Amino acid sequence: MGDLKYPKEVEEIRKLGFEPYAYRFDRNTVISEIKKKYDKLKPDQKKNKVKLRIAGRIRSSRGHGKLRFIDLEDFSGRIQLYIEEKNLKKKENKLVELLHPGDIIGIEGSVIKTKRGELSVFVKKVEILSRAIRPLPKEWFGLKDAETRYRKRYLDMLMNPEVKDIFIKKTKFWNAMREFLLEKGFVEIETPTLENTTGGADAKPFKTHHNALDMDVYLRISTGELWQKRLLVAGFEKIFEIGRIFRNEGIDPEHAQDYTQMEFYLAYSDYKDGMKLVEELYKYVANKTFGTLKFEINGFKVDLGKKWQKYDYAKEVKKHTGIDINKTNQKQVEKKLKELKVEYEKKGFNVGRGIDHLWKYCRKKIGGPGFLINEPLVISPLAKKKRGDPNVTERYHVIIAGSELGNGYSELNDPVDQAARFKEQGKLREAGDDEAQMNDEDFVIALEHGMPPATGFGISERLFSFLMNKPIRECQMFPLLKPKE
Repeated sequence: MGDLKYPKEVEEIRKLGFEPYAYRFDRNTVISEIKKKYDKLKPDQKKNKVKLRIAGRIRSSRGHGKLRFIDLEDFSGRIQLYIEEKNLKKKENKLVELLHPGDIIGIEGSVIKTKRGELSVFVKKVEILSRAIRPLPKEWFGLKDAETRYRKRYLDMLMNPEVKDIFIKKTKFWNAMREFLLEKGFVEIETPTLENTTGGADAKPFKTHHNALDMDVYLRISTGELWQKRLLVAGFEKIFEIGRIFRNEGIDPEHAQDYTQMEFYLAYSDYKDGMKLVEELYKYVANKTFGTLKFEINGFKVDLGKKWQKYDYAKEVKKHTGIDINKTNQKQVEKKLKELKVEYEKKGFNVGRGIDHLWKYCRKKIGGPGFLINEPLVISPLAKKKRGDPNVTERYHVIIAGSELGNGYSELNDPVDQAARFKEQGKLREAGDDEAQMNDEDFVIALEHGMPPATGFGISERLFSFLMNKPIRECQMFPLLKPKE
């Protein structure tokens, strides 16, 4: 970049006695409030006694003799500024001549409606708050390339109001979820982001070094699942956390490496109770965020208000692939995956991973909404075995538009069973399966003190991106990118 210097216009602004990078500006309203309050003014009508102080960014500027019209935009909206040379001081008129699109200004004025019927602010005083020394992209032609948009997200949101709207909706989404759970009596908690062992999911973690303790640690891959269960041991009964998690995996329209997730745990309940609560939660959040329960997602028409279906894991795999997961072996699974042209990681591959890949092929054909149930024990190391059928678990996934958009189960609270499952997961890790879960001995010790029966559930921001019908990176403010060479 070299030595950055002020353009000559900045020095000219200073010579006029204005600071081009102000410390503050005292506003008394925003543009949307002006429009709401004064929209019914008659053409050529003025409200001279109204003293407005607003601030925002210049989006366009045009002059007509001794008149100048500026379109000013703040977070709430856009309005026209009406400037007459005779109403400003000499130095302010010179300042107005130096202003250009991109500059952030503050003005004082009153409300008028022009002869053409456009609500405007009649400017009586103008200040420069921040001089833009780089031009904005052309409003209708700039920032079309996806990588450029992500790299310069601030300009993407500035030039494309619909992008900004995504993140306003996303705030509503998480606030609605928090509101729902708090109203149900849940307590919001926080658990560690750095862990000695990762748990709560089958995923590759990010590894880093803790200098003060001189040890390697991992960034968590779940929103504190094993920590939240420790809190159940401690006597908490209804808890949840909304936080960031990290998974060192691939990038595609459904997956990111760091993202927000919510997990809740409810004591003295099982997975059936969880499904009832989750269905109610999804409907509440969708209505609060989008004002509807009907969506078009990935070619599916999804109505969250209709009856939610139940999909049996083994039956769905048999239906779409012909494989009976209860009688198959690794060789047959690999052959079927090759036949279906499903790509998968060869390192550490085992029959459990293969069955999971078969299911992921099948789920793309299911629109939902509904719950996947009767998931195999081999891929569910933290869920209780199903009563009456020890080969499957009391686990479920929310299925919407061909994807899994939430995961819950009756939590395993038997310390001996949990220790045995961790041991089996350890064998898979030794065989090269980087996604198999780590053995957390301290968690098993906690279970030995007694954890009440409970159901838990986790949901990530993938649900939001699906309801928006957009790739997940499009719904992240600043998706991770390689540095520009």
